[in-house]
Amino acid sequence: MIKKAFYNVRCLSTSNLKPKTGIVMLNMGGPEKLDQVGDYLFKIMTDRDMIQLPIAQDILGPWIAKRRTPKVQKMYKDIGGGSPILKWTKLQGELLCKTLEKEMPQNAPYKPYVAFRYVTPFTDDAFSELERDNVEQVILFSQYPQYSCATSGSSFNDIYRYFKGKKFPDFKFSVIDRWATHPLLAKCFADLIRKELQQISDDDKKDLIILFSAHSLPLKTVNRGDSYPSEVGATVQLVMSELNFSYPYQLVWQSKVGPLPWLGPMTDEAIKTYVKQGKKAFVVVPIAFVNEHIETLHELDIEYCKELANEVGVKTIRRVATPNDHPLFIQALADIVKTHLQSSIAVSPKFLTRCPHCVNINCIKSKKWYAEVCRL
Repeated sequence: MIKKAFYNVRCLSTSNLKPKTGIVMLNMGGPEKLDQVGDYLFKIMTDRDMIQLPIAQDILGPWIAKRRTPKVQKMYKDIGGGSPILKWTKLQGELLCKTLEKEMPQNAPYKPYVAFRYVTPFTDDAFSELERDNVEQVILFSQYPQYSCATSGSSFNDIYRYFKGKKFPDFKFSVIDRWATHPLLAKCFADLIRKELQQISDDDKKDLIILFSAHSLPLKTVNRGDSYPSEVGATVQLVMSELNFSYPYQLVWQSKVGPLPWLGPMTDEAIKTYVKQGKKAFVVVPIAFVNEHIETLHELDIEYCKELANEVGVKTIRRVATPNDHPLFIQALADIVKTHLQSSIAVSPKFLTRCPHCVNINCIKSKKWYAEVCRL
């Protein structure tokens, strides 16, 4: 279905001209094939922006990656053999650019570029293509609505490293680093939630709770001042406002790795305890994810909504789809880019400000660099 939709978008594209505005879609990425999993995990476990192991990361990181590879390969096999995140990101980028060409033609032609952090296409791939295309304006557009130093920050630091020591190209360069409170994002999630609520009986709705699930962070990262938890919470409040706060809800966290303390409560533990409290029905919302990938298709769908739900006796559980190609979501992306281009702010003051307890030397250097090169 994704392949067919993407093919149709490519066929409908009317712009074969040299792109004027390049929009770089930043995300973590995911392996499309099982033989990419090992290298994908290696890059994650050795990225100090993403994970800070207590000792010998150059040794311990590769060892953990190698040890986890067979288990993670099985997970990808369970969801069809690979991640669909690249297909969704390409589709979202194409639809975004088609919308912008209609609504803001003065900056057209637009072209989307994908820059993943841990799997192809990498930052190098995206910027090599951008430079070949000789675009006039480059917009770095984080596809994480809520900013974290471990995710968005890692991608932005990687772009800084790519240009370090090089002559900077002659193009305008700007940053969209976060958009957790965009009203159309909230409306999109609310619409997706309503669709799942329609599948639940009135009787089950009496004991229903909406669980907003987001990828967790180590508490030491939170305590350094990472803004991610507060930004996720802001998105949740806006979505519930769209729903008139009609149901009880809770922000929960998933995807903990390792023995150190992480931000909680964890999604699986919350489901277990809410069942003990008498909750019969759940709607699980992947509030920090904009397209389907391993954390939604396996962790939420298989591990929690299927296996755990059966284990603890959940009567009804529905998992809300990620925004994917929802019209409201595509309109949100377009409105974010339009507003950005119409502003005089090439990079936000928040982005240029380090966390109060930042210890990452990459952040010090990269933020100074962005302050110097960004312009609209």
